[in-house]
Amino acid sequence: MKFLIGIDEAGRGPLAGPVAVAAVMVPKYFDWRQVEGARDSKQMSQQARERVYRRMRALERLGALRTAVSFSPASVIDSHGIAHAIRSALEQSMAKLNADPAECDVRLDGLLSAPAQFGVQRTIVGGDDSEPVISLASIAAKVRRDRFMVRLARAHPAYGFEQHKGYGTVMHREAIRREGFCSEHRTTFCTRLFGIEPEPEIFAALQSDEISV
Repeated sequence: MKFLIGIDEAGRGPLAGPVAVAAVMVPKYFDWRQVEGARDSKQMSQQARERVYRRMRALERLGALRTAVSFSPASVIDSHGIAHAIRSALEQSMAKLNADPAECDVRLDGLLSAPAQFGVQRTIVGGDDSEPVISLASIAAKVRRDRFMVRLARAHPAYGFEQHKGYGTVMHREAIRREGFCSEHRTTFCTRLFGIEPEPEIFAALQSDEISV
């Protein structure tokens, strides 16, 4: 095998925004000292994640690694479920890498699985903190999704997306009770929580795959 690929997702549980899946490909004998400090993104501060991600991007420009991040929006999560949304984003990221399955050892966090043509793959519970290549994917997915949520906050300032990134914090729940849903909310998640339905035009938008991420 010539390459390692690590895969992880971010945003499985929020009430709003997309789910993101990152795939990171490095040479088999990659020098991990180049990304010192990488670990499970949930165990890192925002500043530490951003620092490692900037380093990853610099290495990518030098051809030392490759990164692909893909999103599935709230509309897909609502219409097809979170498992389908994650699988769709994962397949998109793998396609972006354009990797030869015969040359790759794929390692995935948690319950994820790669497309079947990647015959050498291993799913590792807690892999985002034990496998460096999965840690890089965890960081890439988290940083890119957080940046996306900050951009969403400019279009929907009432919800504070830039602070909680769509997760079900007290602040976010209070904003939903006050404002109702917006087009970025996952209605299947929110209706179970609040027992309320969105306005008809919002619901129609959420069920459409035309919402861009």
